[in-house]
Amino acid sequence: MPRLRQSECSGPGIRRRRAGRGFVYVDEDGARVDDPGTLARIRALAIPPAWQDVWICPWANGHIQALGTDAKGRRQYRYHDAWRLRRDREKFDHMLEVAGALPALRRRCASDLDRPGLPKQRVLACAVRLLDVGFFRVGGEEYAEDNGSYGLATLLKEHARVSGEEVVFDYPAKSGNHRVQSVVDPEVREVVAALKRRRSGGPELLAYREGRRWVDVRSSDINDYLRELSGLDITAKDFRTWHATVLAAVALAVSWRAPSSA
Repeated sequence: MPRLRQSECSGPGIRRRRAGRGFVYVDEDGARVDDPGTLARIRALAIPPAWQDVWICPWANGHIQALGTDAKGRRQYRYHDAWRLRRDREKFDHMLEVAGALPALRRRCASDLDRPGLPKQRVLACAVRLLDVGFFRVGGEEYAEDNGSYGLATLLKEHARVSGEEVVFDYPAKSGNHRVQSVVDPEVREVVAALKRRRSGGPELLAYREGRRWVDVRSSDINDYLRELSGLDITAKDFRTWHATVLAAVALAVSWRAPSSA
Protein backbone atom coordinates (compact mmCIF):
# COMPACT_ATOMS: atom_id res chain seq x y z
CA MET A 1 0.00 0.00 0.00
CA PRO A 2 1.46 3.39 -0.98
CA ARG A 3 2.42 5.85 1.72
CA LEU A 4 -0.17 8.63 1.65
CA ARG A 5 0.21 12.27 2.54
CA GLN A 6 -2.42 14.61 3.94
CA SER A 7 -4.03 16.63 1.17
CA GLU A 8 -4.36 20.38 1.71
CA CYS A 9 -7.55 21.23 -0.15
CA SER A 10 -7.21 24.94 0.59
CA GLY A 11 -3.66 24.97 -0.73
CA PRO A 12 -2.21 24.89 -4.25
CA GLY A 13 -3.79 22.40 -6.61
CA ILE A 14 -4.87 21.70 -10.15
CA ARG A 15 -8.01 23.45 -11.41
CA ARG A 16 -10.45 22.33 -14.09
CA ARG A 17 -11.61 24.75 -16.75
CA ARG A 18 -14.22 24.29 -19.45
CA ALA A 19 -12.81 24.21 -22.98
CA GLY A 20 -15.37 23.60 -25.73
CA ARG A 21 -17.09 20.30 -25.01
CA GLY A 22 -14.38 19.17 -22.65
CA PHE A 23 -12.03 20.44 -19.99
CA VAL A 24 -8.44 21.57 -19.59
CA TYR A 25 -6.47 21.51 -16.36
CA VAL A 26 -4.20 24.24 -15.08
CA ASP A 27 -1.80 24.45 -12.18
CA GLU A 28 -1.70 27.14 -9.49
CA ASP A 29 0.24 29.46 -11.81
CA GLY A 30 -2.34 29.08 -14.60
CA ALA A 31 -0.06 26.91 -16.76
CA ARG A 32 -1.80 24.13 -18.63
CA VAL A 33 -1.15 20.63 -17.27
CA ASP A 34 0.02 18.34 -20.06
CA ASP A 35 1.96 15.66 -18.20
CA PRO A 36 0.54 12.32 -19.48
CA GLY A 37 0.75 10.63 -16.08
CA THR A 38 -1.06 13.45 -14.30
CA LEU A 39 -3.77 13.59 -16.97
CA ALA A 40 -4.23 9.83 -16.77
CA ARG A 41 -4.62 10.10 -12.98
CA ILE A 42 -7.24 12.84 -13.38
CA ARG A 43 -9.19 10.83 -15.97
CA ALA A 44 -9.17 7.82 -13.64
CA LEU A 45 -10.86 9.91 -10.94
CA ALA A 46 -13.97 10.17 -13.16
CA ILE A 47 -14.89 13.61 -11.83
CA PRO A 48 -18.51 14.34 -12.87
CA PRO A 49 -18.78 17.07 -15.53
CA ALA A 50 -21.47 18.83 -13.47
CA TRP A 51 -19.12 19.52 -10.56
CA GLN A 52 -18.14 23.15 -10.13
CA ASP A 53 -15.12 24.72 -8.43
CA VAL A 54 -13.10 21.53 -8.89
CA TRP A 55 -9.81 21.19 -7.03
CA ILE A 56 -7.44 18.32 -7.85
CA CYS A 57 -4.59 17.27 -5.62
CA PRO A 58 -1.17 17.99 -7.19
CA TRP A 59 0.24 14.83 -5.55
CA ALA A 60 -0.54 11.33 -6.71
CA ASN A 61 -0.39 10.08 -3.11
CA GLY A 62 -2.66 12.70 -1.51
CA HIS A 63 -5.42 11.11 0.57
CA ILE A 64 -8.03 13.38 -1.05
CA GLN A 65 -7.51 13.34 -4.80
CA ALA A 66 -10.23 15.79 -5.80
CA LEU A 67 -13.17 17.78 -4.51
CA GLY A 68 -15.91 19.84 -6.10
CA THR A 69 -19.41 21.19 -5.65
CA ASP A 70 -22.32 19.22 -7.09
CA ALA A 71 -25.52 20.61 -8.63
CA LYS A 72 -27.17 20.85 -5.19
CA GLY A 73 -24.33 22.88 -3.75
CA ARG A 74 -22.84 20.01 -1.71
CA ARG A 75 -19.10 19.45 -1.44
CA GLN A 76 -18.11 16.07 -2.87
CA TYR A 77 -14.80 14.22 -2.63
CA ARG A 78 -12.73 11.70 -4.54
CA TYR A 79 -10.38 9.77 -2.25
CA HIS A 80 -7.24 7.82 -3.01
CA ASP A 81 -7.94 4.09 -3.43
CA ALA A 82 -5.54 3.26 -0.60
CA TRP A 83 -7.33 5.70 1.70
CA ARG A 84 -10.70 4.12 0.91
CA LEU A 85 -9.28 0.67 1.66
CA ARG A 86 -7.93 1.90 4.98
CA ARG A 87 -11.26 3.49 5.87
CA ASP A 88 -13.13 0.31 4.88
CA ARG A 89 -10.88 -1.70 7.20
CA GLU A 90 -11.54 0.76 10.02
CA LYS A 91 -15.30 0.50 9.40
CA PHE A 92 -15.07 -3.29 9.55
CA ASP A 93 -13.23 -3.13 12.87
CA HIS A 94 -15.79 -0.63 14.15
CA MET A 95 -18.63 -3.00 13.20
CA LEU A 96 -17.00 -5.67 15.37
CA GLU A 97 -17.10 -3.17 18.27
CA VAL A 98 -20.75 -2.42 17.53
CA ALA A 99 -21.61 -6.13 17.51
CA GLY A 100 -19.93 -6.59 20.88
CA ALA A 101 -21.78 -3.62 22.39
CA LEU A 102 -25.27 -4.45 21.09
CA PRO A 103 -26.40 -6.95 23.81
CA ALA A 104 -25.70 -4.54 26.70
CA LEU A 105 -27.06 -1.58 24.70
CA ARG A 106 -30.32 -3.44 24.04
CA ARG A 107 -30.68 -4.33 27.73
CA ARG A 108 -30.23 -0.69 28.77
CA CYS A 109 -32.67 0.37 26.08
CA ALA A 110 -35.27 -2.14 27.36
CA SER A 111 -34.79 -0.85 30.90
CA ASP A 112 -35.38 2.76 29.83
CA LEU A 113 -38.50 1.73 27.90
CA ASP A 114 -39.98 0.54 31.21
CA ARG A 115 -39.81 4.04 32.73
CA PRO A 116 -43.15 5.70 33.53
CA GLY A 117 -44.40 8.71 31.61
CA LEU A 118 -42.55 10.18 28.64
CA PRO A 119 -39.18 11.33 29.98
CA LYS A 120 -36.21 11.86 27.72
CA GLN A 121 -34.67 8.42 28.40
CA ARG A 122 -37.85 6.54 27.51
CA VAL A 123 -38.50 8.42 24.27
CA LEU A 124 -34.87 8.06 23.19
CA ALA A 125 -35.02 4.34 24.04
CA CYS A 126 -38.08 4.10 21.80
CA ALA A 127 -36.11 5.82 19.01
CA VAL A 128 -33.22 3.37 19.39
CA ARG A 129 -35.60 0.39 19.39
CA LEU A 130 -37.04 1.71 16.13
CA LEU A 131 -33.54 2.04 14.66
CA ASP A 132 -32.92 -1.56 15.68
CA VAL A 133 -36.12 -3.15 14.38
CA GLY A 134 -37.28 -0.74 11.68
CA PHE A 135 -34.07 0.02 9.74
CA PHE A 136 -34.79 3.76 9.82
CA ARG A 137 -32.50 6.51 8.69
CA VAL A 138 -32.10 8.92 11.56
CA GLY A 139 -32.95 11.92 9.38
CA GLY A 140 -31.76 15.48 9.66
CA GLU A 141 -33.59 18.67 10.47
CA GLU A 142 -32.12 20.42 7.41
CA TYR A 143 -33.46 17.72 5.05
CA ALA A 144 -36.97 18.00 6.50
CA GLU A 145 -36.90 21.77 6.16
CA ASP A 146 -35.25 22.05 2.75
CA ASN A 147 -36.41 18.90 0.93
CA GLY A 148 -39.55 17.77 2.72
CA SER A 149 -37.95 14.38 3.36
CA TYR A 150 -38.02 12.75 6.76
CA GLY A 151 -36.17 10.30 8.95
CA LEU A 152 -36.72 8.93 12.42
CA ALA A 153 -35.82 12.13 14.31
CA THR A 154 -37.97 14.37 12.10
CA LEU A 155 -41.10 12.24 11.63
CA LEU A 156 -44.35 14.04 12.26
CA LYS A 157 -47.25 12.68 14.30
CA GLU A 158 -49.24 12.35 11.08
CA HIS A 159 -46.59 9.96 9.70
CA ALA A 160 -47.36 7.30 12.32
CA ARG A 161 -50.54 5.29 12.69
CA VAL A 162 -51.30 2.81 15.48
CA SER A 163 -53.30 -0.10 14.09
CA GLY A 164 -53.99 -2.97 16.46
CA GLU A 165 -50.67 -4.37 17.64
CA GLU A 166 -48.59 -2.61 14.99
CA VAL A 167 -47.36 0.88 14.31
CA VAL A 168 -47.33 1.87 10.65
CA PHE A 169 -44.98 4.65 9.53
CA ASP A 170 -45.86 6.24 6.20
CA TYR A 171 -43.73 9.19 5.09
CA PRO A 172 -41.65 10.78 2.30
CA ALA A 173 -38.08 9.59 2.77
CA LYS A 174 -34.69 10.54 1.35
CA SER A 175 -34.13 10.89 -2.40
CA GLY A 176 -37.83 11.20 -3.21
CA ASN A 177 -38.70 7.72 -1.94
CA HIS A 178 -42.00 6.99 -0.25
CA ARG A 179 -41.52 4.64 2.69
CA VAL A 180 -44.06 2.54 4.54
CA GLN A 181 -42.70 0.58 7.49
CA SER A 182 -44.69 -1.59 9.90
CA VAL A 183 -43.29 -2.29 13.37
CA VAL A 184 -44.75 -4.78 15.82
CA ASP A 185 -43.32 -4.04 19.25
CA PRO A 186 -45.49 -3.56 22.37
CA GLU A 187 -43.15 -1.05 24.07
CA VAL A 188 -42.81 1.03 20.91
CA ARG A 189 -46.56 0.92 20.34
CA GLU A 190 -47.23 2.22 23.86
CA VAL A 191 -44.81 5.13 23.52
CA VAL A 192 -45.91 6.12 20.01
CA ALA A 193 -49.60 5.98 20.96
CA ALA A 194 -48.94 8.25 23.95
CA LEU A 195 -46.93 10.69 21.83
CA LYS A 196 -49.69 10.90 19.23
CA ARG A 197 -52.26 11.65 21.94
CA ARG A 198 -50.42 14.67 23.31
CA ARG A 199 -52.18 17.94 22.57
CA SER A 200 -49.36 20.39 23.24
CA GLY A 201 -45.95 20.70 21.66
CA GLY A 202 -45.16 20.75 17.95
CA PRO A 203 -46.19 18.43 15.12
CA GLU A 204 -43.08 16.23 15.48
CA LEU A 205 -43.67 12.68 16.68
CA LEU A 206 -40.65 12.21 18.93
CA ALA A 207 -40.61 14.59 21.87
CA TYR A 208 -40.09 14.19 25.60
CA ARG A 209 -41.57 15.84 28.64
CA GLU A 210 -39.29 18.18 30.57
CA GLY A 211 -41.13 19.84 33.39
CA ARG A 212 -44.18 21.52 31.90
CA ARG A 213 -42.93 21.64 28.34
CA TRP A 214 -42.29 19.30 25.42
CA VAL A 215 -38.83 19.14 23.83
CA ASP A 216 -38.41 17.81 20.30
CA VAL A 217 -35.93 14.98 19.82
CA ARG A 218 -33.13 15.84 17.42
CA SER A 219 -30.81 13.48 15.59
CA SER A 220 -27.94 14.59 17.84
CA ASP A 221 -29.96 13.53 20.91
CA ILE A 222 -30.29 10.00 19.53
CA ASN A 223 -26.58 9.76 18.74
CA ASP A 224 -25.62 11.12 22.17
CA TYR A 225 -27.90 8.55 23.82
CA LEU A 226 -26.30 5.73 21.81
CA ARG A 227 -22.84 6.83 22.91
CA GLU A 228 -24.01 7.02 26.51
CA LEU A 229 -25.51 3.51 26.41
CA SER A 230 -22.58 1.86 24.65
CA GLY A 231 -19.57 3.80 25.88
CA LEU A 232 -18.43 3.81 22.24
CA ASP A 233 -18.63 6.24 19.34
CA ILE A 234 -21.76 4.56 17.96
CA THR A 235 -24.23 6.54 15.86
CA ALA A 236 -27.62 5.82 14.31
CA LYS A 237 -25.92 5.24 10.97
CA ASP A 238 -24.05 2.28 12.48
CA PHE A 239 -27.37 0.47 12.93
CA ARG A 240 -28.07 0.61 9.19
CA THR A 241 -24.55 -0.60 8.46
CA TRP A 242 -24.89 -3.40 11.00
CA HIS A 243 -28.24 -4.60 9.67
CA ALA A 244 -26.99 -4.43 6.08
CA THR A 245 -24.01 -6.55 7.15
CA VAL A 246 -26.30 -9.10 8.83
CA LEU A 247 -28.61 -9.28 5.81
CA ALA A 248 -25.65 -9.73 3.47
CA ALA A 249 -24.28 -12.53 5.67
CA VAL A 250 -27.68 -14.26 5.71
CA ALA A 251 -27.98 -13.94 1.94
CA LEU A 252 -24.54 -15.46 1.47
CA ALA A 253 -25.34 -18.27 3.91
CA VAL A 254 -28.56 -19.31 2.20
CA SER A 255 -27.10 -19.00 -1.30
CA TRP A 256 -23.98 -21.02 -0.54
CA ARG A 257 -24.02 -24.63 -1.64
CA ALA A 258 -21.36 -27.10 -0.63
CA PRO A 259 -19.94 -29.06 -3.59
CA SER A 260 -21.52 -32.48 -3.76
CA SER A 261 -19.15 -35.39 -3.40
CA ALA A 262 -18.96 -37.84 -6.29
